[in-house]
Amino acid sequence: MNAQQIFNGITIGMSYALIAVGYSLVFGILRLVNFSHGSVYAFGANIILYLISKNIGIIPAILLGIVFTGALGILIDKTSLEPLRKAKSEPIASLITTIGISNIISNLLIASFGSQKRQFPALFPSKTIQFLGIDIQYTQLGMFAVSLILMLLLVALVNKTNIGLAMRASQQNIKAAQLMGINVNFIISFTFFLGGVSAAIAGSLVSSYYSMAYPNMGYMAGLKAFAAAVLGGIGSLQGSLVGGLLVGLSESFAATYLGSEYRDSMAFIILIIVLIIRPNGLFGKKGVEKV
Repeated sequence: MNAQQIFNGITIGMSYALIAVGYSLVFGILRLVNFSHGSVYAFGANIILYLISKNIGIIPAILLGIVFTGALGILIDKTSLEPLRKAKSEPIASLITTIGISNIISNLLIASFGSQKRQFPALFPSKTIQFLGIDIQYTQLGMFAVSLILMLLLVALVNKTNIGLAMRASQQNIKAAQLMGINVNFIISFTFFLGGVSAAIAGSLVSSYYSMAYPNMGYMAGLKAFAAAVLGGIGSLQGSLVGGLLVGLSESFAATYLGSEYRDSMAFIILIIVLIIRPNGLFGKKGVEKV
């Protein structure tokens, strides 16, 4: 196998893993597939680009964009999904609502920034180094490092902190968590915030990697990240990581050996094959209800 293609696949796969985390976090607690997450990812990238254009500095723009995108995640839940939960609506109502929200966000982005692709500035130096015969761009190295660090921080947050314990308790049984004094509404809002944060960071990294951002960039990326989440076992952070890497590697090899026209479809072909063999995904638990 070509080591260069493996590295390229791992790099882009880490970004898919960051987006997939948002699907897994929300599904883990609410048993809901949040199909607005791809548009949240696009919002993060575009709002960061807008803030950069205001010459406030790249780092402040990214930090503000991350906060705004996290806040958008909370807004989606509070205005659209929480009322449905209180009304005890059928799960399909929430699912359809997230699809509608996705279209609303995409249309608002087009109305605000136009539908054309815009140049996104480089976040890392435009240099290339060689290691073991592999050409490694600083952008790829930075993208991999940032994604890995954030994934490790998220895993540590969920598994090693009190709020992570509350998230896991809510995931097991929301009613029992409420009886134990856990503020489940806050935990859900925090979960949506984390999903938005991870999506915004992924959006800025991918936009920098491809040097562009545009309003509809979340459609295919969101589908691939959802495929990664299901592939790894939706609801599992480790599954999101492995699923993202598998999607990235399949995409890289498909583009090299089969042609770029097979690049997008390969992730879904692998997803179908894996789910036939393991219906709950690689790390999914038996008995988890899939939507």
